[in-house]
Amino acid sequence: MSEDPVLAGYRQSIDNIDAAMIHILAERFRITQAVGAHKAAHKLPASDPGREERQIARLRKLAEDAKLDPEFSEKFLRFIIQEVIRHHEKAAGSSD
Repeated sequence: MSEDPVLAGYRQSIDNIDAAMIHILAERFRITQAVGAHKAAHKLPASDPGREERQIARLRKLAEDAKLDPEFSEKFLRFIIQEVIRHHEKAAGSSD
């Protein structure tokens, strides 16, 4: 049975988007690693709760404007922020 060409086209687009998301996340984490090293070198705190909340509010609004569930976008962003903080804490611990 041959694959539905319409479905195959959708799947190819999804695969392309998934690949782009991985590359974007990799670039984001490269930048946040540099931020973590800078914070560790200057004895700055690993997290900035005020900035995190402002970012979440800003991205919830962007999600709403894009017709994306803001609850999902907040969960996704909080997961990323937690991972970044974990990396920053690790960097701070290794700079002692």
